[in-house]
Amino acid sequence: MKHWRPAGVAVSVVALIVTGCSSGGGTATAPPSGSASTPASTPASTPATAPSSSTPPSSSEQPSVTPPSPAATESNPPGDIPDNQAFVTFSPPAGGFSVKVPEGWARSTAGVATSFTDKLNRIQVQVSSTATPVTAQNVDRQLVPALRQRVPRFAMGKVSEVSRAAGRALLVTYQGDSSPDPVTGKVVRDAFELYLFHQGSRELALTLSGPTNADNVDPWKIVSDSVRWR
Repeated sequence: MKHWRPAGVAVSVVALIVTGCSSGGGTATAPPSGSASTPASTPASTPATAPSSSTPPSSSEQPSVTPPSPAATESNPPGDIPDNQAFVTFSPPAGGFSVKVPEGWARSTAGVATSFTDKLNRIQVQVSSTATPVTAQNVDRQLVPALRQRVPRFAMGKVSEVSRAAGRALLVTYQGDSSPDPVTGKVVRDAFELYLFHQGSRELALTLSGPTNADNVDPWKIVSDSVRWR
């Protein structure tokens, strides 16, 4: 004997899977005996619609955007002379020598010494008559005592002979404190390069100075190599 199962049960399971548990589904009725089987009508399924939301996605869901880095600003450390610095030739009214100095620097004269300054850097040049020029052997006796009196916190460096366009020169390096700034009162530790050129009975003293942390090797080389006797 065959057991009869309502066809609507099978249809309802399929509809449940297809419609995703949609509500409002009809119930199938078994056809009478001897009549043709009529499939139960299934209501059209309505696709599920996600509820709209005005809430923006959280910061963790938003793509991270890194702002572009600003261009690096180039600047010279205090005391550094710019690489594009222009130089002009200076010769005192009385003549005797010439030297190149940075264009635009302030110029001042005190006796036979002429100075050029800009911010923390300084160039001083003077010519004097001498019967016994300073040598590497008598620097301590002839030069150092005068420097100790003139330069605050004087510290001796090295003594060497160098070759420049004007000939051989005695190079004396040392350190000392600058004069206090007239506005801020700040004192800077300076590095000095003193070049002594000698010709006949004349001695030319070229002093270059600037902060100890400045890198002015190239500009100072231009100045010291530009000395000419006239």
